[in-house]
Amino acid sequence: MTNHYELSLVIPVFNEQDNLRKLMQEIDSALEPLAISYEVIFVDDGSTDASLAVLKELSATYTKARYISFEQNRGQSAAFCAGFDEARAPRVATMDADLQNDPADLPAMLRLYNEGHQMIIGWRMKRRDVWIKRIASKIANAIRNRLTRESVKDTGCSLKIMDTEMVRAIPRFNGMHRFLPTLMKMQGASVAEVKVNHRARHQGESKYGTIDRAIAGSYDLFGVRWIQSRHFSYKVKERSEDNS
Repeated sequence: MTNHYELSLVIPVFNEQDNLRKLMQEIDSALEPLAISYEVIFVDDGSTDASLAVLKELSATYTKARYISFEQNRGQSAAFCAGFDEARAPRVATMDADLQNDPADLPAMLRLYNEGHQMIIGWRMKRRDVWIKRIASKIANAIRNRLTRESVKDTGCSLKIMDTEMVRAIPRFNGMHRFLPTLMKMQGASVAEVKVNHRARHQGESKYGTIDRAIAGSYDLFGVRWIQSRHFSYKVKERSEDNS
């Protein structure tokens, strides 16, 4: 199989057995008309339902689909990073497995990426979540932007496209996926946002509690702020020739 892919799509999976087949069909429908080479990397984050069995079925049915499976649940950040390490394309896209992200948004995001950016972020202008989740997200986003001096409208949207080498180089820690725009900018990335569709959950239920996420996110936020304050970069003016 050739490794010359143009896009690697990374999807963490935790107990999403009822959504995976439809998701793969939608990805195919969105990307096939673009005539680009792509792969879909599912990362099973220690699912306890039949998700792994479905992923094995999908990898046998679709030549573009493959999977890796964790021995135990390690969280969304670990799943994303494992997918980044597996990616074989120069750009990587991310999305959730619950069908709330719409693969049909990927073509427009790719066009914007090709204008010279290294990161495109989906902006869920019309959220389809329960009211308490929408309010919590707005508050968390406002606090995160204030402390990290950002202006990103929706850091929590998993639908993103990034430069693979850059995203592999960012600091890795639990919760890092909530701060990808900030961490990518620290690598020198040009970041742009685009409005995307957001849908009600198709099957199953949310795997993460609102309170739990708020506590963990607050703890991580101060860590990221510290990293920002200690971050440095440099440009080499010239170097001697290699005489070896």
